[in-house]
Amino acid sequence: MTADSVDSVDPVAEKRDPVVPTPYGAVRGRYENGIAVFRGIPYAAPPFGARRFRPPEPPEPWDGVRDAGAFGPTPPKPPYSEAFAKLLADPVVPGDDCLNLNVWTPAPDPAARLPVMVWIHGGALTRGSSAVPVYDGHAFARDGVVFVSFNYRLGVEGYGLFPDAPANPGLRDQLAALEWVHESVARFGGDPGRVTVFGESAGAISIGALLASPRARGLFRRAVLQSGPPEVSDRDKVRRMVRRMATRLKVPATAEAFAAVDRDLLLRTQADVGRLSSPVLGGPAFGIVVDGDLVPRDPLEALVEGAAADVGLLLGWTRDEYRLWLVPGGLLERVDRLGPVALAGAMARCHCGHEVPRGYRSLRPEAGTADLVGQMITDHLLRVPLHRLADARGGTPSTASGTDVRAPAHVYEFAWPSNVPDLGACHALELGFVFDTAGVPDSAKLAGEGAPQELADAMHAAWVRFATHGDPGWAAWDDTHPVRIFGDGDPHTAYGPRDPELALWVAESARAAARPAAGPTRRHIGGSTVGTVPAPTPAVAVRSGPGADPEPADGPSTVTEDPSAPPAVDAPVRITTPLAVVRRFRRPGGAGRR
Repeated sequence: MTADSVDSVDPVAEKRDPVVPTPYGAVRGRYENGIAVFRGIPYAAPPFGARRFRPPEPPEPWDGVRDAGAFGPTPPKPPYSEAFAKLLADPVVPGDDCLNLNVWTPAPDPAARLPVMVWIHGGALTRGSSAVPVYDGHAFARDGVVFVSFNYRLGVEGYGLFPDAPANPGLRDQLAALEWVHESVARFGGDPGRVTVFGESAGAISIGALLASPRARGLFRRAVLQSGPPEVSDRDKVRRMVRRMATRLKVPATAEAFAAVDRDLLLRTQADVGRLSSPVLGGPAFGIVVDGDLVPRDPLEALVEGAAADVGLLLGWTRDEYRLWLVPGGLLERVDRLGPVALAGAMARCHCGHEVPRGYRSLRPEAGTADLVGQMITDHLLRVPLHRLADARGGTPSTASGTDVRAPAHVYEFAWPSNVPDLGACHALELGFVFDTAGVPDSAKLAGEGAPQELADAMHAAWVRFATHGDPGWAAWDDTHPVRIFGDGDPHTAYGPRDPELALWVAESARAAARPAAGPTRRHIGGSTVGTVPAPTPAVAVRSGPGADPEPADGPSTVTEDPSAPPAVDAPVRITTPLAVVRRFRRPGGAGRR
């Protein structure tokens, strides 16, 4: 701790600024437009030196009052590529004390007992922080909620898989932050028994793992998953990221060796290797893994079978998630040009047969190839597993006595199209509306100018209602599949708007289960193992950037379909694609899933 971060109590400052005790020392915040704001409060010790790649440890206590007027350091992370930096803000605050959090509260008084909302940011587990301006918590505090946001370790620091270090240190940081909230938030006016944790993309995926983790039981009462399903990554896939970094760095693939590498060099290497990763192309990526401890099993399967059944859920997505992945850098046009080749790659990515793209073509006869590919991959990776999770909360009794103890799920779709050309209702666009920060310049980077305030009013109010009462304002999920649509005009409820696409995946799951076994590969539909089937043709992931060379993602360098299978939509029976052609189907400087 630096000398200028802690000072003696100043009576004048105490009258002007709010001071609140924490388990490790008192902190002084600021009143901003009537809201008490505390930034940069450490919830764990700096994760460097002897703590590198290790589980988080408590911070060192301090004497006096620590100033909490500015955001604390952000975790090490590479910058977004130029194409994505135009759309997504990601400020950097230098320093090692990066495991810190922020609190916005309307009443820093233990007697207030207000509902609490804890935000977990997205960024593909490699980027982002709590300092992003869009995540300002003022509107939540204005509306009677104590809002908390925090940083956690990213990339190889948080999700590298090593033989000499525990897995998932970034997720362990999140658990430590939630434990801090449980212990400390009452001093800031919050009720530790009414905590709602919410997150988007990688943040939502993290919440899925925490929901299913026995170690997180009792830390939150409700959860919001925005554009991210409960899932885990294949351990070998994560190890390949570490091994590829180790090869380029010319060091062993161990935590000890990586800890000795210059931090900037480590980030540059991570960014280079990470170019292989994107939701569209797949390929090795950092992710949460089953570790037998914090994450004892696949979170989706655990939740479907009844884990965290008493935690209320709000689940949803944006209508055009994939456009954030495809529009920057011109990948949308590349996919359209590739046509049948791109459809073959999408089938490999989604482990499905020809019937699925054929069904999407019949549902969207006017759509281009990129839209079909994008919707297919979005549904496979995101909507199908979230439908499964909602179905598990549709009123099914979960005890032998027949008593229904499962808290309900509410489902939404964000459908307002961005004013930025071609983005549509893309991934992450809803954030400025949820936070009621659509007027912040960094929100306009993604939404464009003139975002409708009435939509922000409606969406933000729904999140506050859910955190406060457990009901966002529309019917809970049941057999009629009610989905709240936030788009142009007044929000309204549609029934089963994604059911036709869902039916395609249900039918594909049934076909996969009926096929004879032809090897050890297990096929997953929407995060669920549905049978043992022939291994699908592997997708091809490629590097991008100056001097990049193509590299197959765990498979040969061609995409070849089974000649005995029915013809694909708009495709010949057999597609053999030279790698030079597939190289055009890539994402320059890809940012991966947010």
